[in-house]
Amino acid sequence: MKPIVIGNWKLNPTSLSLANTLYTDVQKGVARLRKVEVAVAPPMVFLSALAEKAKGKKTFLVAQDVFWEKLGAHTGEVSNAMLSSINVKHVIIGHSEVREQGETDDEVAKKVSATVKAGNTAIICVGEKERDDHGHYLALVEDQIRMALQGVPKTKLGNVAIAYEPIWAIGTGNTATAHDAHEMKLFIQKVLSDMFGRTALSKIRVLYGGSVNKKNAEELYTQGEVDGFLVGGASLKADNFIEVAKIVDRL
Repeated sequence: MKPIVIGNWKLNPTSLSLANTLYTDVQKGVARLRKVEVAVAPPMVFLSALAEKAKGKKTFLVAQDVFWEKLGAHTGEVSNAMLSSINVKHVIIGHSEVREQGETDDEVAKKVSATVKAGNTAIICVGEKERDDHGHYLALVEDQIRMALQGVPKTKLGNVAIAYEPIWAIGTGNTATAHDAHEMKLFIQKVLSDMFGRTALSKIRVLYGGSVNKKNAEELYTQGEVDGFLVGGASLKADNFIEVAKIVDRL
């Protein structure tokens, strides 16, 4: 599997014009990269327009969320079928900012199950609010993984990625050390191996997210041995995001 670098734009930018410019700049900047996959996750309202620009291009699109039902009386929601219809095949699920608004582990599991069943890829976010000296944060991450993957059969593991995002490092400027990232990747792989067997490790990428930028990407990637990044604020500056992608491509 190639490593992947995803830019999560969150609630940015403020207009379709700015979104078009940012996407175009990123696409041009990564067009010659061959050893890394590059994607961006714009606000849902911009997906259709950007999907037209993404046709045949290297930089593909990711949805920031999804609903588990296919259709019906669910005001404000978007289904996997709708995303697939505009060729959006990847979805971020369980981001801490969504969980903070009240999303439960059960709802995350429903979204993941619906996404892989639809043939799309679920990028499942897990992570702790704080670390303790007794390792309780590891148990929390394990619970999040086990709950999220409870409805996923072995045949669909290729439609899953895990993004470790320590909540204390999101938007704070604080970044987990490469040692922290490597420790968590090994732990996540142990959980996956316990659940599905060691063959799962060759199918599921483990990403790191949390104040990733061009200054720390090399150390996190090489020493953390992660399979890519979910980049937040730095993805809103095309040059910074492109440099992160280039670092991964080079290494």
